[in-house]
Amino acid sequence: MVNEHPDFESSPDAYHVQLASFEGPLDLLLYLIRKHEMNIYDIQISRITEQYLGYLELMQELNLDVAGEFLVMASTLIHIKSRTLLPRPDPSQEDGGPEDDPREALVRRLLEHQKYKAAAELLHEKETLRSAQFMRPDARVADAAGDEYEPELEVDLFSLLAAFRGVLERANRRPPMVIPPEQISIEDRIQQLLGRLSETEACGFEDLFNDGDGSRPFMIVTFLALLEMIRLKLIRVFQSGGFGPIRVYKRARPADAPHPIGDPQN
Repeated sequence: MVNEHPDFESSPDAYHVQLASFEGPLDLLLYLIRKHEMNIYDIQISRITEQYLGYLELMQELNLDVAGEFLVMASTLIHIKSRTLLPRPDPSQEDGGPEDDPREALVRRLLEHQKYKAAAELLHEKETLRSAQFMRPDARVADAAGDEYEPELEVDLFSLLAAFRGVLERANRRPPMVIPPEQISIEDRIQQLLGRLSETEACGFEDLFNDGDGSRPFMIVTFLALLEMIRLKLIRVFQSGGFGPIRVYKRARPADAPHPIGDPQN
């Protein structure tokens, strides 16, 4: 449990999430390829570039510490897209030899990264089984749901961002507010979320955005508060199946948990 008034960075503008501790640009591309059910050997480069730039824009709005490699990948995708839009040479001409697919180098990088991720995930699963630090109520739920039940999987950053984009898109369809939105700090929002999660075994991710004024600043503070709670090991976040509903579970904070941002012990 955190202190009553921990030294968090209360302003969203001052709060930075190090993406290196989560995922990188190749992970985002693999996530988008899975989400849109693309063939990794035949990537729809225009669509994937548009989606990637949309996530990059959201990460920058959230003031996430977007590493230079994310921007380099954006430039790479735009370059590949521009090459695919150029007219192809006529293969019937004598000097018109076979042309390399501009996506080929990117596909090789993705396949290599996919193998690395699979090996790392296998090691992580073995470590999780050995430590058994957190037991979720899968067995009880599975007994009630029967053979159709899909176990929950721990969520990565991009799944959270995708869910958050959905929250923002639905909020944009609501009538604009006349009353100025209430300003709330990240540490106050964390305390509110901890109180909310204390009332139930788990809570739907989207439900955690419904108890404020519905403004975009409030939703951004809520999302950043959730990221900080994950980092502090106050919560764990799981998803049913590949892209099912996301649920947030409160957990007892372990002794080796990181300190809040701004804490002199951090």
